[in-house]
Amino acid sequence: MSIFIETTDTENHRWIDARFDLQDPSAGKNLYEQEHVAGAVFWDLEKDMSDMTATQGRHPMPSKQQLRGLIQSSGLNLDDSIVIYDQGGSPYAARAWWLLKYAGFEKVQISRKGFEQLKKLGIAVSADISSYQTSPVEPDFNDEIFADQRYVKDVISGDELGVLIDARSAARYAGLEEPIDPVAGRIPGARNLDWAQFVSKGEFQSEEDIDHVVQKHEPAVVYCGSGVTAAALYAVLAEKGHDQLRLYMGSFSDWITDAENVVEFDRDEHPEAADDGTKKILAKLIEEGYSGEMLMKKFEYEKSLLEKE
Repeated sequence: MSIFIETTDTENHRWIDARFDLQDPSAGKNLYEQEHVAGAVFWDLEKDMSDMTATQGRHPMPSKQQLRGLIQSSGLNLDDSIVIYDQGGSPYAARAWWLLKYAGFEKVQISRKGFEQLKKLGIAVSADISSYQTSPVEPDFNDEIFADQRYVKDVISGDELGVLIDARSAARYAGLEEPIDPVAGRIPGARNLDWAQFVSKGEFQSEEDIDHVVQKHEPAVVYCGSGVTAAALYAVLAEKGHDQLRLYMGSFSDWITDAENVVEFDRDEHPEAADDGTKKILAKLIEEGYSGEMLMKKFEYEKSLLEKE
């Protein structure tokens, strides 16, 4: 079964609305309440598809109990044919798709068209909030497609077979910029494959040749900043026939929670200290014995705290 689908059929598919905006977390729910695909239920990235009380990254993996409750309250069954949409060319539908695959759902796909495009194609829409009888389904969780920090460390050490694929931009991968996390850089040994290059005019495309980055049957662990855009890259790779994939849901924001974890970056060994405040930080860290990658990591963190003051 293909991962991405183009359909306006609301009779034979269950639909999930996964629209979201990281800059305005309430936007997706507001849009859903205004209008959505008829019969669709709404899954919120942070309230439904993440456990924001956990500490494994910025959008932590929901527990199996939490995911079971979400699926049951949505009235879903393992044999349902499910289509998930967002605003188009975004990673949120892919997050929901991956969670359902993790829970054992086989007939689940991502709408290649976003909501506005679906409307233009004549899909049935409604402002009525859909409600379904609670399902008794028991998910068949597949831990073979999930990776945690321990598994990633085993890949790095060679105890597990595989490569790491960083789905962020080339600049964030290289550590040249980091707009969100307190530390810039990447997990050691990771290869870069920016998820955004597969989006064109609000739709995911998968024709680009990526054999120079990862081979089709090569075991790979995909990560990003917080496990959201990595789900989109995971879906694209699956569409292209890659069949040994895992998603590191905690991703880079989880990796840097352990001060002992090494971070790679493509910059000079010593960071620049542009003003007196950052010069004092750098001098203090060098005096304390920090050097190399750990110096860079600690410097970026201390500098971020100074900037927040």
